[in-house]
Amino acid sequence: MKILANDGISKAGAKALENAGFEVITTKVAQEQVANFINAHKVDVILVRSATKVRKEIIDNCPSLKIIGRGGVGMDNIDVDYARSKGLHVINTPASSSESVAELVFAHLFSGVRFLYDSNRNMPLEGDSNFEGLKKAYANGIELRGKTLGIIGFGRIGRAVAKIGLGLGMRVIASDKFVGSAEIKVDFYNGQFINVDIVTEPMEDILRDSDFISLHVPAQDGYVIGAPEFEAMKDGSAIVNASRGGVIDEVALLEALESGKIAFAGLDVFENEPTPAIQVLMHPKVSLTPHIGAATNEAQDRIGTELAEQIIGLLKPEVN
Repeated sequence: MKILANDGISKAGAKALENAGFEVITTKVAQEQVANFINAHKVDVILVRSATKVRKEIIDNCPSLKIIGRGGVGMDNIDVDYARSKGLHVINTPASSSESVAELVFAHLFSGVRFLYDSNRNMPLEGDSNFEGLKKAYANGIELRGKTLGIIGFGRIGRAVAKIGLGLGMRVIASDKFVGSAEIKVDFYNGQFINVDIVTEPMEDILRDSDFISLHVPAQDGYVIGAPEFEAMKDGSAIVNASRGGVIDEVALLEALESGKIAFAGLDVFENEPTPAIQVLMHPKVSLTPHIGAATNEAQDRIGTELAEQIIGLLKPEVN
C-alpha cells in the first residue's frame, strides 16, 4: 500500500511505516496535481501538514484513498466531515506538537519584553556606529516573572503554555468555551512536579487582567480578537498568536500597536498565508516567524511516529 507524505514526514515515521510494509512517497506534488498523482500511483493514504489542501474535489476524484492524515492539530485545510461521510478515515496528531508551539510562544514573549525583534534588525545596521544609542533604546525591558499571562483556548497547547508560564513564576489565567477547569502538571528535571488547578474565566476577564495574551483557538468564522477586544485589553499589554491566521484582525492590531495600546505582538500565523500583509511584516513592534510552531525535530519525530502508529492500526490487516 502506498502513502504520499506530500508535506514531508520524519525519518522515524517513514521508517516505522516502511517496516510495516508500506511504500512511503515523499515527492512534493503541486496542489493542482495532487489528485492526478494519487490516481496515477493508486495512493491509499495522503499525509499533509498545513501546505497541502485536501478538499471535496480530491476526495471525490480519488477512489483509492482510505486515509487522510494531518501532521499537527488543526485540520482546516481538510474537508473533514465530507471525507468521513465518504467512508475515509481522517486522522491528526493533536498531542505531538504542544510543547514545541508553547516554547515558540515564549520565544516571542521574551523577544518582545527585551526588544529582541527590533534589536536584531538594528544591531547589524547600527551596532558599530550607534552602540550606546541602541543600548539606551533597549534598556527598559521587563521580566515575565510576576506578570499575568492570559490564555485564550485551553486545550493541549494552551495547557502546555500554562505549564511554562507557571514554571517562570507567572500568574496564569485562561478562557475556553468548552473547558471549565484543568489540572496543570508542572514537571521538573529530577522527576518532581507540582499540580496547579486553573479554573477558566470569561474572556472579558482575560482581556482586562492580562499583561500578555496567547491565543490557542481553531480557525473559525470571524475574529476572536478585533478592535473591541484590543480596546478592552490593558494599556501596554501584548499578544501572541501561534494558533491560526485569521483569528486576529490584523488591521485592528496595527492600529493598536500604532496607538501604543498594545506594546508588541508575536505572530507565527497570518491572515493571508503564505503572503502576509507587508504592513504586518514591516511593523517595528511585531516579532515574526513563518508558521513554525510545530517545526522542531522532536515534534516532527513525534508527529511522524504517531501518524505511523495510527495508519498501521487502521490498515495493517490489509497490508498483511
